[in-house]
Amino acid sequence: MVRAGGMLIGIGLAVVFTLVGLEAGAEDQRSKDEAEQARLAEVGRAIVKEKCARCHAIGMDDKSPHASAPPFRDVVTRYPSENLAEALAEGIVSGHPDMPVFVFEPEEIEGFIAYLDSLGPPEK
Repeated sequence: MVRAGGMLIGIGLAVVFTLVGLEAGAEDQRSKDEAEQARLAEVGRAIVKEKCARCHAIGMDDKSPHASAPPFRDVVTRYPSENLAEALAEGIVSGHPDMPVFVFEPEEIEGFIAYLDSLGPPEK
């Protein structure tokens, strides 16, 4: 009986250690994902600074230099950022005559979207 009880305790401990290990692995993955999102957001920030800042506000409290260009912090509340991926790949076109057509590569799109997401409300 002691042996069987000891075996059950051993199995229980093995399950606990496995669950703790899985949780630690999930935390490590979340940290890697967050680090990758931060890297992509920096890629996106560089893109919008180079290509978009002459017309759009790109920060959290700046004003758009071009009166008709919405701040990106507002764009992200109007349109889910993931819905912009196709438009960015095909060439985003605006009804505004001053806006040039830009076509982005896949990593640029990921960066652009990560940057827009960084301007939106925090995820819960």
